[in-house]
Amino acid sequence: MALIYTKMCILITMIAAILTIGSSNADFQKGPRNWNFGINHTNEPFRHKNPIQGSRRIIVGGSDNWRFGFNYTEWARTNAPFFFNDTLVFKFDPPSDSNAHPHSIYLLPNLWSFLRCDLRWAKRVANTSQGGGEGFEFVLNKWKPYYFACGESNGFHCQSGMKFFVMPFFRWY
Repeated sequence: MALIYTKMCILITMIAAILTIGSSNADFQKGPRNWNFGINHTNEPFRHKNPIQGSRRIIVGGSDNWRFGFNYTEWARTNAPFFFNDTLVFKFDPPSDSNAHPHSIYLLPNLWSFLRCDLRWAKRVANTSQGGGEGFEFVLNKWKPYYFACGESNGFHCQSGMKFFVMPFFRWY
């Protein structure tokens, strides 16, 4: 009985794989004569065609910048993927009489600190005055997860959504 179950699982997996490959083909709707199942029919070796050529300069939060009351985890999810050597630009107003709630940027050491907004072992990478003008730039120059948070108000800004993480990928040309 176990042998029959195993054979059925293998058969179902193979059929699902064939359908997945076939349906991902741009010519799938033209009928089976046009299905190439991902086979490269040119003399050129396979290359991943990444639409992003070179590193990017990405403003964190887009036009909303780095501010209180914005969901940066969602922003990072919708702006992914991030790549090795991309530059994140944090723009925020420096402290002033009209800006009673300044911001900073901390790099948290791990996922646990990120989830709990625990800033005890975090490293401040930008103080409250570095986000003005062109903003503070941070280059994703290592292949590792980066956990960012605002460290102001004893972690309250972080707990309110001023945090996100990215894992940069390598570009393949």
